[in-house]
Amino acid sequence: LHRAFSVFVFNKEGLLLLQRRALTKYHSAGLWTNTCCSHPFPDEAVADAAVRRLREELGFTTPLTKIFDFKYKAAFDNGLVEHEYDHVFVGEYEGDVQLNPEEVHEIKYISLDEVEVDMKLHPDQYTAWFHIALPKLMEQLQ
Repeated sequence: LHRAFSVFVFNKEGLLLLQRRALTKYHSAGLWTNTCCSHPFPDEAVADAAVRRLREELGFTTPLTKIFDFKYKAAFDNGLVEHEYDHVFVGEYEGDVQLNPEEVHEIKYISLDEVEVDMKLHPDQYTAWFHIALPKLMEQLQ
């Protein structure tokens, strides 16, 4: 079990910024997921790591607020197993996004309702942790 975080950033219209992971990632390559996710360095505060990775992956920073956490365990096709204590942060941002191609293949803005429907229609196009985090996020935001 190790620390992780997931960041969900919305624009002023309430649309969620999703990223499609780079096609070269060692697991979940090419899958859609929340705005940003990763792991903190040893002795790095999770909130600081979330801000750092948002800048590294998408080229911007914005204030983030932790709203919940969850644990999950998932096995991947490459034999890797992720067992994470995932801290979930939300923020709002309007402005330019600069994709780091080593991390992000593409992005899109989408409503929570639309992504929920699409995830039910195409579950294999989304990351394992996103399947867990999205319903929890929607519950927290209601």
